[in-house]
Amino acid sequence: MNKKLIGLVIAVVAVFGLSGCGGGSDNDRPSDLTTLFLVDQNGFSYGGIPYKCDSMFNWDSTRANGEFSFYPGENCEFDFLGLDGDLFGDPNVDDIIRIVDIGNNGKGRIPYECELFGASSTYNDGSFNYDTDDRCVFEL
Repeated sequence: MNKKLIGLVIAVVAVFGLSGCGGGSDNDRPSDLTTLFLVDQNGFSYGGIPYKCDSMFNWDSTRANGEFSFYPGENCEFDFLGLDGDLFGDPNVDDIIRIVDIGNNGKGRIPYECELFGASSTYNDGSFNYDTDDRCVFEL
């Protein structure tokens, strides 16, 4: 009888050990991490732009090549502090920021809202409107 009880206890422990006991796991997170890039009107990267997406605990910055990553369906906030919105100091011509993929194809129709500019969606080339030192949230 004692051997049967020990065998039962070992079997129960093994079942819990192999199956886990509930809770979240890495498998709960989507595996389709997506990477896009911030570039200017000439295709040069905007590195060092602070951003934070829903799944992130801390702010990060775009890499030197403008790269940033997110999970589809997330909102990602970008802080364009330091960008004056005036290309070459001309208040009639904004600095162009585009959201593009690895092939430099613009990502159009991404809904976004900026604190100062307001709400809109990106143009077909991935560009968007913003005001000086604006913070914008994109629904990626």
